[in-house]
Amino acid sequence: MSIRTEEMVLNMGPQHPSTHGVLRLELTLEGEIITKVVPHIGYLHRCFEKHCEAMTYQQVVPYTDRMDYLAAMGNELAYAIAVEKLLNIQVPERVEYIRVIMAELQRIASHLVAIGTYGADIGAFTPFLYCFRDREKILHLFEITSGARLLYNYIWPGGLSHDLHSDFVRLTREFIKEFRPNLVELNNLLTFNRIFIDRTANVGILPIETAINFGITGPMLRGSGMKWDLRRDDPYSVYHKFDFEIPVGEGKMGTVGDSWDRYYVRVREMEESLKIIEQALDQLPEGDVTSAIPKRIKPPVGQVYTRIENPRGELGYFIISDGSTSPFRVKVRAPSFVNLQIMDELCRGHMVADVVAILGSVDIVLGEVDR
Repeated sequence: MSIRTEEMVLNMGPQHPSTHGVLRLELTLEGEIITKVVPHIGYLHRCFEKHCEAMTYQQVVPYTDRMDYLAAMGNELAYAIAVEKLLNIQVPERVEYIRVIMAELQRIASHLVAIGTYGADIGAFTPFLYCFRDREKILHLFEITSGARLLYNYIWPGGLSHDLHSDFVRLTREFIKEFRPNLVELNNLLTFNRIFIDRTANVGILPIETAINFGITGPMLRGSGMKWDLRRDDPYSVYHKFDFEIPVGEGKMGTVGDSWDRYYVRVREMEESLKIIEQALDQLPEGDVTSAIPKRIKPPVGQVYTRIENPRGELGYFIISDGSTSPFRVKVRAPSFVNLQIMDELCRGHMVADVVAILGSVDIVLGEVDR
C-alpha cells in the first residue's frame, strides 16, 4: 500500500540571493522532489518598449543599456543596426571593428559575472572574487572609452559617440595577455573541481530537441550540442572577417546539455572572444567614427527586425516606423525571457537544492525578462 502525501508549494524569491534579482519561483514539491516550477517575473516593470514610443530614435539608446545591464554594449549594437537598416545607411569600417571589440569585451565581462556568481551560488566564493577582478579590467576599458562603467550610451545609430581612448589598444592587449593564464587558473579552481562537477553534471539536462522547441538560444542551446551562433550563421557587422570556433556541450563530465556543459560553454566562449578581439585590433582601420551619424533620424514608413548574438542568446529588435522621429512600436526578443521558460522542464524530478544550480546555469538578467 502506497502512502500519498500532500504536495507542498514553496516560494523561492523574489528576494532570494540565488534568483539574481526579483524573480519568484513557485515550486511544487513532493517531499524534496520538484514536480512543477512556475516562474513569476512581474516585479521589475522596466517598460522599455512603451518608453520607446515617447522618445526619439537617438533618445532610445540609453534605455537599451538598462535591459540586460550586464551586456549593454550588445543591446546598443542590435538597436543601432536596426535603425541603420531603416535608414539604409552604411557606417565606416572603423566603427564596425570597434563595435565588435566592444561587444566581445562585453561578452567576456558578462560571462565572468555568470561564472563567478554561479560558483558563489553553489558554495565556492573565491572564484567569484577572481572573476570580478578580471571583469574590473574590462570595465576600466569601457570607462576610459565612454565615461561609464555599466551603462554606456556609446554605440549610436550611424556610428559611435566618440573614438577610442589613446591608451585603449595597448591596455586591451595587456588585458588579453593577463587574462589567458587567469582562465587556466579559473578552470583549475572551479571548472574541474570535484565538488562543483558533482553539483552540476547530470543536473538540469536539456535535450537538443527540447531546446529547439522552446526557442532556446545562446550558450544554453550550444550547451545542448547545437553549433548555432548568429555571429557565424547569420553574420552581422564584420564578424565574417574573423576566425573563431563555436564551443558546444560534449557531455565531458556528465550528459550533453547538463548544467556543467552550459557553464563550460561560457568558459570556452571567453577564449574565442579573446581571439576575435586580437584579430580586430590587428586589422583596426583608420577613419572617422562620427561621419555617418545623422543629425536627425526620421526613417521612412516601414519595419525591420535585426538580431545579434548577445551573451545570453539571440537579442532581436522589431521596429515599426510611421515616418516620424519616434518609433511607432519597438518589440524586443529578449533571450533571458525566452530561456527562463525552460525552468519547469529542467527542474522536474530534481531536488530543491538543484534549483539553484539549474537557475544559475540558465544565466538570466531580470532587466530584460520583465522589460
